[in-house]
Amino acid sequence: MEHNFVDQIRVYLRSGKGGSGAIHFHRDKLTAFGGPDGGDGGRGGHIILKGNSHLWTLLHLRYKKHIFAGDGENGKGGNSTGKNGKDVIVEVPLGCVVKDEHGKVLAEVLNDGEEIILLKGGRGGKGNAFFKTDVRQSPKFAQEGESGTEGWFTLELKILADVGLVGFPNAGKSTLLASISAAKPEIADYPFTTLVPNLGIVPYKDYQSFIMADIPGIIEGAHEGRGLGLRFLRHIERNSVLLFMVSAENANVWNEYKILLNELKAYSPELMKKRRILAITKSDILDTELMREMEKEIKAKNKGKNKIPFIFISSVTGYHLDKLKDLIWQELHDHS
Repeated sequence: MEHNFVDQIRVYLRSGKGGSGAIHFHRDKLTAFGGPDGGDGGRGGHIILKGNSHLWTLLHLRYKKHIFAGDGENGKGGNSTGKNGKDVIVEVPLGCVVKDEHGKVLAEVLNDGEEIILLKGGRGGKGNAFFKTDVRQSPKFAQEGESGTEGWFTLELKILADVGLVGFPNAGKSTLLASISAAKPEIADYPFTTLVPNLGIVPYKDYQSFIMADIPGIIEGAHEGRGLGLRFLRHIERNSVLLFMVSAENANVWNEYKILLNELKAYSPELMKKRRILAITKSDILDTELMREMEKEIKAKNKGKNKIPFIFISSVTGYHLDKLKDLIWQELHDHS
């Protein structure tokens, strides 16, 4: 699967050149010296981005690194306007961001069927008929068509999901996704089994649902390039709620949560504005007394304006999974 997931790609794009206007004068067997009738050139083709909800990767562009729109045709005599150049529509997954060579964001595609003209085709030149005036009866000049725009551009995918799963490797993120959705991520007893993001649609009450995204596990120092986290952290930038997952196997759950939080903060302080939930996973290994003790320790540190809801869960036994979905739904729709 990891070979089929491409979330960043560099492509060379060029919009079409506009056609030149024609220099032409009307002539036929009855008219020796007719007036100017040079038509305008057609515009160059646009490069258009189109959102496609059926795509979730940029794989289809991997072997298509050069994309050119068509040039506009030149104008002709008889006031004939040249044909416009052929537009090129580049279909991209929702959440695709386009940047220029300097890293400036040029466009974002967020909706299915949404079309954005990324590069406009060059304008067609005016023919000599356009320049005829009472003073200038026979202009012997016309405009050339404008050049198109070209260059290297970077396409980045930031997955659109309601909930993003954040945790260390082997925290049970993939197991949770498989338990409450139809997604089938790879699951194993060793870390970094998730090498690419996985999406799952989680059904909720009254035929409602929300989308959950599982990204590869984060390790301490991910924002400095350690592990796989840095590459995939961009995918949680669009999540409404971040579900932090810490295994009950850890002696200090709150400390593990703070490490994860600091990694996100170091990557982008904007992530601190998102709603957060803490889930203590693999709780089936805890007895009642130990769970109460851990809950007491978390409550002692989970105070003030940064207080977040937390819950003990087990994806294996199903413990509190329905309550977790209730909590997520509440956070998604509580805009107070």
